[in-house]
Amino acid sequence: MKINKATYIISSPEFEKCPLPDKSEFAFIGRSNVGKSSLINMLCNNDKLAKTSASPGKTQLINHFEITSSRGEGAHTSTFKWFLVDLPGYGFAQVSQRSRRRWEQMIENYLRKRENLTMVFVLIDARHSPQKIDIAFLENLKTWKTPFCLIFTKSDKENQRTVNKNVKDFLNEMKKTWQFLPQHFITSAVKKGGREKVLTFIDEVNQQVE
Repeated sequence: MKINKATYIISSPEFEKCPLPDKSEFAFIGRSNVGKSSLINMLCNNDKLAKTSASPGKTQLINHFEITSSRGEGAHTSTFKWFLVDLPGYGFAQVSQRSRRRWEQMIENYLRKRENLTMVFVLIDARHSPQKIDIAFLENLKTWKTPFCLIFTKSDKENQRTVNKNVKDFLNEMKKTWQFLPQHFITSAVKKGGREKVLTFIDEVNQQVE
């Protein structure tokens, strides 16, 4: 799959104000400072698409981007459109309890009620051992019956042995309460590692829902 165009559409304070649910939708979420904006920009090959910041918790709204993609070659090329959604992080940094609860409610409503939500990519920092907050968020997705995959980020910022161990430990932690494990990808926004695998997966899912 090739991404031909990625266009910012709207930032919504609640899921009811999101665009019409007329396209398949892939949402990205993770702990604050997990490298979500950098990953989105890497996937779309556009460094200025999602705003990156050194301050965790910068994303506070539901951000929609319309993606125009194509598959095939020559006369067999087909073009299709879908939504990519940049969600606020969980485990918010220095924000008030009131703001935290508002964000949590906004995220939960979106994940449970957005009818065209096709897949959620949950981002996990590959530099760290399993974090309770990530495991707890995945348990919520299980309760809400929300389909998801895992993307381990920042694999270039740690040696490969440590990354592999952290990924293995995280999946083993999930095995304690999960019968089946989700698909997972290991990525690097800097080296564009994992890009083709993630895009191929999105394309395969899109073909199933078209």
